[in-house]
Amino acid sequence: MLKNRGFTLIELLIVIVILGLLMSLVAPKMFSKVGSSKQKTALAQMQMLQTSLDTFRLDIGDYPNTLSELRASEKPNWDGPYIPKNVPNDPWGSPYVYQSPGPNGEEFTLMSYGKDGNVGGKDENEDLVHQ
Repeated sequence: MLKNRGFTLIELLIVIVILGLLMSLVAPKMFSKVGSSKQKTALAQMQMLQTSLDTFRLDIGDYPNTLSELRASEKPNWDGPYIPKNVPNDPWGSPYVYQSPGPNGEEFTLMSYGKDGNVGGKDENEDLVHQ
C-alpha cells in the first residue's frame, strides 16, 4: 500500500496566511528605514556641498550665487571645479535649494524639501536645512 506524502490544501493555506501576517508586520518597518536612509543621504550630500562652498569662499572671498558656480565660474581666483560632477539632486530627485546670503542673515542656506518637494511636512516630507 502506497502512502501519499505531502501537504493538504488546508495546510498550505495556513502557511500562506501566517507568512502574509508576518510580512504585514515587517514591511512597514523596512519601508520606514528606506525613508530615514534617504534623509541621511541628503544630509551627507549637503555636508559635502558645504565643504565645496567653503572651499569656493576661501578662493573667491564670497559664496557663489548659485550651486552651478561650483563647477564653472569666471570669477577671479576661481580654482575649481569644486565638485567632481554636476551638482547632485536630493535623494528624491529634486534640486537642492541654495540661497546666499540665507534668509535669516546666515552666510548661506542649503535645503531639501523632502519627499514631497514642498515646503513643510513631517516624517519623509520634512524639510532638511543646512546652514
